Amino acid sequence: MGNTIKRLAVLGSTGSIGQQTLEVVRALPHHFRIVGLAAGKNVALLSKQIDEFKPSFVYYQEEKAQTQLAKDDYELLSLEEIVSHPQVDTVVIATSGTSGLRPTLAAVKAGKTVALANKESLVMAGELIIQEAKLNKARILPIDSEHSAIWQCLRGENQETANLILTASGGPFLGYSADQLKEITTEQALKHPSWQMGKKVTIDSATLMNKGLEVIEAHWLFNTTFDNISVLIHPQSIIHSMVEFIDGSVKALLSYPDMRLPIQYALSYPERLPNPHLPQLNWDTINKLTFEQPDFDTFPCLKLAIEAGRKGGTYPTALCAADEIAVDFFLSQRIKFTDIAHLVERILELHQSITNPTLEDIMTVDTWAKQKVQELTGG
Repeated sequence: MGNTIKRLAVLGSTGSIGQQTLEVVRALPHHFRIVGLAAGKNVALLSKQIDEFKPSFVYYQEEKAQTQLAKDDYELLSLEEIVSHPQVDTVVIATSGTSGLRPTLAAVKAGKTVALANKESLVMAGELIIQEAKLNKARILPIDSEHSAIWQCLRGENQETANLILTASGGPFLGYSADQLKEITTEQALKHPSWQMGKKVTIDSATLMNKGLEVIEAHWLFNTTFDNISVLIHPQSIIHSMVEFIDGSVKALLSYPDMRLPIQYALSYPERLPNPHLPQLNWDTINKLTFEQPDFDTFPCLKLAIEAGRKGGTYPTALCAADEIAVDFFLSQRIKFTDIAHLVERILELHQSITNPTLEDIMTVDTWAKQKVQELTGG
């Protein structure tokens, strides 16, 4: 690769993954340059990012932002225009929820390298995105620590794998009973034991929905059947995932739980770069690594997600959309923690799936499921 500077567009630049991506870029200015920034409502932070990184293109959701952002030498473009722009080499999709879907599709259609942190894109439209990526020779590089770990374990291997093992911390409520979970507050659910993440992902980690979505993603990313993907609870979050091969040997990737590590790997691939700001494992303090099977009954979201993935069609879309609204309702204290799973399950029961859906089908089901959750909760 030599010293070519990779030109990046970061979608969701003011969110947790977006900010950590910019930290990596800040630490390695001779390797990366930010040419595009896109954000939602956090105009104050976006304004600071524009000042620092001087992007050529900007997008923001907040209509009032125009007056608050200094109009420097950047162009205001749509998300689709930014991700497909000839000046962009790599697109980092760090938005949460459905908003990442269209830009991800646009980026692979433009043949870009996509560093993907947005779960919903592949869960809802895996078949479409993978198809377009193959057609246009686009690369999808995972940013999720679990998928990054599997990807790194598979490097240099050219035989089929036997099993992909996704590890999960178990979230803050590992070992809780179903009755205890009914009393969970938003404050408790937002305190993750290992990771610093955005609110939506943190709640999904607490319900284990996150892990279910990752199973569906792994199915598409690594072209693996659901029978060959399993989940293992590993509370220390040191092993980020494992791959078991046909001879029975298992490769694992270990590192300190810090999202900047998988972000940097996706950006610098196929190279590894030294970065003094990244944490190293301290073997003096690690005295044990433990594993246990997930409790599917107490955490039904995991089971619901895997079942939706197996059924295919638009079931995963209905799952994602229902979860997005249910999590919102929990965060605004309108429903209980355990209601998230109940609502998602109800939507999946009511859903009439579409086989081989188009993007329009997917968006229609997304809207239907979100409205249905609102109806079921009294608006």
